[in-house]
Amino acid sequence: MPYIEIKNLCFSYTDDDGKPIPVLENLDLSIEKGSFTAVLGRNGSGKSTLARILALVLEPTSGEITVNGIKYSPEMTDDDILEVRRSLGMVFQNPDNQLVSTVVEEDVAFGPENLGIPPEQIRARVDDALAAVGMSEYAHHAPHKLSGGQKQRVAIAGILAMLPDCIIFDESTAMLDPLGRADVMKIMRMLNREKGITIITITHNMDEAVLADRVVVLDDRRIIMDDSPTRIFSQVEKLHSLGLAVPQASELIYRLQKRGFDLPSGIIDREAAVGAIARLLGKP
Repeated sequence: MPYIEIKNLCFSYTDDDGKPIPVLENLDLSIEKGSFTAVLGRNGSGKSTLARILALVLEPTSGEITVNGIKYSPEMTDDDILEVRRSLGMVFQNPDNQLVSTVVEEDVAFGPENLGIPPEQIRARVDDALAAVGMSEYAHHAPHKLSGGQKQRVAIAGILAMLPDCIIFDESTAMLDPLGRADVMKIMRMLNREKGITIITITHNMDEAVLADRVVVLDDRRIIMDDSPTRIFSQVEKLHSLGLAVPQASELIYRLQKRGFDLPSGIIDREAAVGAIARLLGKP
């Protein structure tokens, strides 16, 4: 059974005149436990709406959603809601929106405290979470004095301390500089590969999407592409038609192919691109 199962999901906002504005229509999606999925789409495609529905921030208009064996419904008990929020965490775009305390370690402890975790367990969880994101030395610092990347790592630690099975990153690197973005991307991969946490990243960053095992593309309120990063990013012209970029390596190979150079498709990272071009030039 998939960790997340979505069937015929629909969601509409309501405008000022009470008219529904569809955002998602008849969406079907399964996410396996321990997987790493990137969700792409132009602005307004419904990516963040999907993330917020999964995190119980928004309620779907219709359709079925099951997370970790719990079916979403208006009749969900408080225990069901607590269990979903215990097992599925979300990291938002702006870390300032998730930081609630004046001391880093207190901020990380906030989630477990709300889950009713015993104090002696919270201490261990906070220490482990800060160590996992490389922020142990900042435990007694004020969050507002940290850099954007450091704040985002603290926000991730706050989710980790709740020991979730799944973490959704909703444009979580969008406001960071390249160094901070690389740090968060490295943490995503570590959480998935080493701790077995299911990762869903909602992103415009193609270098982030390349790290995933699977890429899902939303457009016109539906899923229109769903495959491995290699197969998705080999379809450069289709992605361009959807208003999406591709990884720099894929774009370079595509442009060289268009100029007549005999280069293989399916290249999505810099090292592979360098190797292919070197072989074309007859260099070792």
